[in-house]
Amino acid sequence: MTFNFEIDIFWCLEQLQKDGRITERDKLLIQTTHRQKDQLKWHPLQWIASFNLKDQVNPATNLTLNRLCQWLAEKAQIPLYVIDPLKADVTALTSVMSQEFAVRNHILAVEVHAEKLLIGTSQPFSLEWKNNLERSLAPKKIEAVLLSPEQLQRYLVEYYQVSRAVNSSQNANLYDRENKGVEALLQLGDTQNPDANDQHIVKLVDWVLQFAFEQGASDIHLEPRKDKGKVRFRIDGVLHTIYNMPANTLTAVISRIKILGRMNVAEKRKPQDGRLKTRTPKGQETELRLSTLPTAFGEKLVMRIFDPEVLVRSFQQLGFEGHLLQSWQSLTQHSHGIILVTGPTGSGKTTTLYSSLKQLATEQVNVCTIEDPIEMLEPSFNQMQVNPNIELGFADGVRALMRQDPDIIMVGEIRDHDTANMAIQAALTGHLVLSTLHTNDAPSSLTRLHDLGVQPFLTAATILGVLAQRLVRRLCPHCKQETQMNEQEWEHLTFDYIMEMPTTMYKAVGCEVCRQTGYKGRVGIYEFMPVSLELKSLISANGTLDELRARAKKEGIEPLRIAGARKVIEGVTTLEEVLRIVPLS
Repeated sequence: MTFNFEIDIFWCLEQLQKDGRITERDKLLIQTTHRQKDQLKWHPLQWIASFNLKDQVNPATNLTLNRLCQWLAEKAQIPLYVIDPLKADVTALTSVMSQEFAVRNHILAVEVHAEKLLIGTSQPFSLEWKNNLERSLAPKKIEAVLLSPEQLQRYLVEYYQVSRAVNSSQNANLYDRENKGVEALLQLGDTQNPDANDQHIVKLVDWVLQFAFEQGASDIHLEPRKDKGKVRFRIDGVLHTIYNMPANTLTAVISRIKILGRMNVAEKRKPQDGRLKTRTPKGQETELRLSTLPTAFGEKLVMRIFDPEVLVRSFQQLGFEGHLLQSWQSLTQHSHGIILVTGPTGSGKTTTLYSSLKQLATEQVNVCTIEDPIEMLEPSFNQMQVNPNIELGFADGVRALMRQDPDIIMVGEIRDHDTANMAIQAALTGHLVLSTLHTNDAPSSLTRLHDLGVQPFLTAATILGVLAQRLVRRLCPHCKQETQMNEQEWEHLTFDYIMEMPTTMYKAVGCEVCRQTGYKGRVGIYEFMPVSLELKSLISANGTLDELRARAKKEGIEPLRIAGARKVIEGVTTLEEVLRIVPLS
C-alpha cells in the first residue's frame, strides 16, 4: 500500500461505519465522549475497544481490541502478529534498531531470521521507517506486521529495559572466560563482575520474577553455562528457555536473589536453601523456595513458586468429580486413622492436602501441620517447619504435635521409619493423620510402609485409604481438533480393562492462547483406594504388591491409566499426554 498517514479516531470510526461494523449512534457516542488525561495517549483502537460495542456484522460478539486489530490488519492487508514473550530472543530483537528509532516510529522488531526481519507496528499506513531500515539492514528483507497497541507499548519498554540492564551490568573489562571449564568455580568471586546490588541487576531480578508470575510458572531455573547462562521457566510441567544471559550477569542475578533470601552469598561451594516473600502483579503475597547447587560453571539456582491461587483450590478445579469426591470427603470425616496421598514430585499432592485441610479446619477442630518447608501460610492451621540444624525432624515434630491436643495432623512427608512410626502412633491414639509418600500407585504405598519397617498389622489397623495422583495437561479449548483413533495406543493404555474406544478423540494443535503447545493448564487424575476389610486382612497377612493390586482391581478400584483414559473420553486431554505421565506397570 502506498498510503502514508497515521490513523486516528475519526478515520477508524469512518471506516468501521463504512464496513458496517458500527452504527451512526456508536460513532457519535465515541466522538462526543470526553477522554481523561491518561486516555489521550491511547491508540485509537484502544479507545474504541473501551466502549465494548456490539459488532454489527456478528452481533453475538463485541468489538474487543483483538477483533479491532484483526479488522485493521485485513484493512491494511498485512498479517496480525501476537508476541509470545517466551519465544522472543530479546538480545537479537533489540539489536535491530535503537530504542529512540523504535519509539519515534511506533515499531518493534518481533522476529529475526537470516533473510528477513518482521517489524511490528500499530500504524500500518505509516511506513516511512521501512526504507531507512532496509538500507541499514540490507540485504535483509523487511516485512511489516500489525501489533496490538497494548503489546507494542508494553514490549517496546520491556525489551529495551532488559537489554539495557544486561548491557550495563557487563563490565568493560570482562575477564577472559575461555578455557576455564570446570575451574570456572574458582573465578566466581572475581571483582570485575557486576555487583548484585547494582540497579540494573535489581531491575533484571524484578523482571524475571514478574515475568514468571505472569506466565503462570511453577519453577524458575537460573543455570550458568560457559559463556551464556540460561533462564528457564517450568510452565504446566514443561521447561521453556526464556532468556540467554551473559554468564557473569547471571551470577550477579543469582547473588541478588541469595541476598533477598538471606542466604550466605560468599558460600558458593555447597548447596543452600532459602525463602523469599514477594507480591505478584495481582498484589498477592507469594512465597518462593530457593535452592542453590554448585555446578561446573558456577552456582545454579532454582526458585519454586508457591502461588496461593494454586495451592488452595476447590475440588472441582482439582478434577475431583462425582463418586470420587463423595468417597474422599466421607473418608476425611473419620476421627482417626491415616490417609495417604501419593505421587512423584510436582504431581499436586500438597495442593490436594491443603484443599482438604482447608475444608476440615473449622472452629471446632485443631489442625496442626509439620512441613518441610511450610509451602503456604494458612491462618486456619497451626504450622510447624522441620529444622535439621536443631535436629527437629518430622518424627520429633509429630511427637511434639501429639502433646498439642490436635484433632487433625498433617505430616509433610513420610520419609523414614521413625516418621512412619510416629504417624501410626498418632493415628492409633485417636488422631486423623494426612501425609504424602513418593510411590507410583496406591497399592505400592502400602508395601512402601512395610519396606520402611512398619509392621503389616499396624498398617492394616491405621490406613483408611490411599489417593494416588498425577497432573496431565488440559487440551487448549481454543485450538483442539478431532483426530483419528489410534487403536494400538488405546489398547496399550487399557489392556486389561474393557473400555470402549471413544467415538471422538482430540489432538493438541497449538495457537496463540496456549503458546503453540496445544495445552492450557493441568488437571488431576486420581486412583483412590479406600482400605476395605478384605484389603485389611490381606495387608495383615503381609500380601505382596501383586496380590494387593489384584484385590484392588476386584473391588473396582481403577488405576491411574484408566482415570487418564476417562479424561481422554471426556475430551479433556490427549492419549499421548496420558501415556507420557502415567506408569503402565
